[in-house]
Formats: sequence, C-alpha cells, structure tokens
Amino acid sequence: MVILSFNPKDVNKNLTSVLNDRARDIILQRYGMAKSPERKTLEAIGQVYGITRERVRQLENFALNSIRQSKNFSTQEDALAELNDYISKKGGLLSEQDILNELSDNGDQYTKNNIYFLLVLGDDFKKIKEDDYFNHRWTTNEGRAQKIHEVLDKLHKKVKEDILLAEKEIISITQDYAKDVMGEKTKDDIVRSWLNMSKVVDKNVLGEWGNVKSSNIHPRGVRDLAFTVLRKNGSPMHFSEITKAISEIFPKKAHPATVHNELIKDSRFVLVGRGMYALKEWGYASGTVRQIIKSILKSSGPLTKEEIIKKVLKERYVKENTILVNLQNSKYFKRNKNGAYSAV
Repeated sequence: MVILSFNPKDVNKNLTSVLNDRARDIILQRYGMAKSPERKTLEAIGQVYGITRERVRQLENFALNSIRQSKNFSTQEDALAELNDYISKKGGLLSEQDILNELSDNGDQYTKNNIYFLLVLGDDFKKIKEDDYFNHRWTTNEGRAQKIHEVLDKLHKKVKEDILLAEKEIISITQDYAKDVMGEKTKDDIVRSWLNMSKVVDKNVLGEWGNVKSSNIHPRGVRDLAFTVLRKNGSPMHFSEITKAISEIFPKKAHPATVHNELIKDSRFVLVGRGMYALKEWGYASGTVRQIIKSILKSSGPLTKEEIIKKVLKERYVKENTILVNLQNSKYFKRNKNGAYSAV
C-alpha cells in the first residue's frame, strides 16, 4: 500500500462542488462516490431522471469538462501531480487494478472509486482499455507504454503452454527484452507490475509463471488440482490428504472417492502404497511390488534381501513383509548359494 499525502475523497468533494445538484449527483452515482460505492450505469441513472442513456453521457461529459475548467481544479494540481509521479516511478504503465489496490485504504472501494475519478479527470493520465492480451491499464507516457507493450509481446511469444518459469527467470527474461527494446535496466518490482498487466502469463500457487492456458498455471479438473497439490508437497501423499489439500489451497470442494478415482485414471500419478500416490515425473515407475523387484534386479543384478528391501522402499510405501513374500515366489525369483536374489 502506498500512502498518499492527500485524501482523494476530500479532493473530489471540492472538485464536484462546482457542479449543480443534478450534474453532481450524476457524477457521484456514475463513479461510485455517492452513498453506495456501486458505479451506476448510464441506463440506471437515466431511469432515475427520466432521460436517455445518451443524454446522461452528454451530461457526464459536460460535468467533467466543467470541473477541468473550474478554479477548484487548478487548486488540486498537487494531488494530480502526486498521482503522475507515482505512475511514472512505477515504470510509466500500470494495470488499473494495481493502481487502485496500492493507493486505496485497505481495499476500501470508496477510495478506489475516488482515485479512479481523479485518473479520469487528469489530463496527464491515459487509459488503455483491456484487450485479448492486457488488462485495463493507465499510462503517463504513451510512447513508453508502446515500448512496454512490445517487451511484453516478446515475452508472450516466448512463454508457450509447456513452459514453466521461476519468478527470477521470467523477470530476468523480461529485463533482457526491456534492455533490447528500451535500452535500459528495469528494476524487478517494475517488471512484476508489467507482468500483472498481462492476460497471457500468470503465476500459479507454487509461485511459478507460465501461459494462462497451461493446466500447470490454471488447473481445470480434479486431476490437474491433484497434480498441483502433489508438486507443491514434493513427496507422495494419501488420496485423502490430497483431497484435503485441494479444498485448502483452491476454492473448490473435492471428495475423496472422486479424487481417488481420477488418480487411478491418470498416468501422471503412480500408486506407491495403500492409497499413496506419487508423480511419475519424480522417477517412480508404475507396477506391482513384484514388478518393481524384477525391474530392480534386472538393472542392478543379483542383490541380497536387505539390498532389495532398501531399494523397493524407495519406490513403494509397503511393509517389508510384503517384499519378502514376493521374493519367496520361486516362479519369479531365485536365490543363489550366496543368498543373493535374481529374477527368473
């Protein structure tokens, strides 16, 4: 949160005092500065006054121009200059959400609405509407904003759906692009604010960055949610623990039976014990305990009982007796005179 030296509500009370009652009410209702912080539509205000939405738009524009041309407006130049300085120091281009969140008092919607109104009024502020690639954003320098867009366009092309980047990596890549395009070294916090404008890249619960279309960034179904939970945990989990973690990490209700059923169907998960699952990408191989023993012996050659138990327990969460029972099956394993086992 950034503390402003002025109170946006007081500033706007002074600015709107130059309007007649109807014009002031239209502005207050339109920008959520009346009794309710809800920003009313042109149509809703028109119904109150019995006029068309287009007429409301005309009255709104006339009221804004009246404020800009008033003596009161010139007395608030310091407040507008402070907003300009804030955006400039943040890199010259900021998402609307970042501006309102950082400058509001604990997320107070009235404060957000009052700050937004000052941005609309100020001649130095240019709003760039959201599109397929960026959220609503404001700039104090359109030429610089264009270059920042170019930097982020390069980043968007870089980050394909299969790419995951640590925050340090994506910041470093963006800084390299900024140096190429803008010829300057960009601070980490400014790059983070640029990333917040993007609709193409986003951060997951693990703090990793990637393409918003990737299931690693925005998990869609139960399987993706379970996959993210396991990656976050970093070690095998029981399906009931996975279920609980899904409900805690994501705002989604999950049921143990559903989670267990989905884990069974997905090859990304490996059953490593009674209800215990690991990720295949961690190096776990699918198969029964017998198949795991056979695979170990084929790759390592004859091993003692103790060596086999140690290796199997790295792959499966089972009791030692389960391993011994499998070793006693002469159809699959044989023991030599030295006591070492090999696969048949």
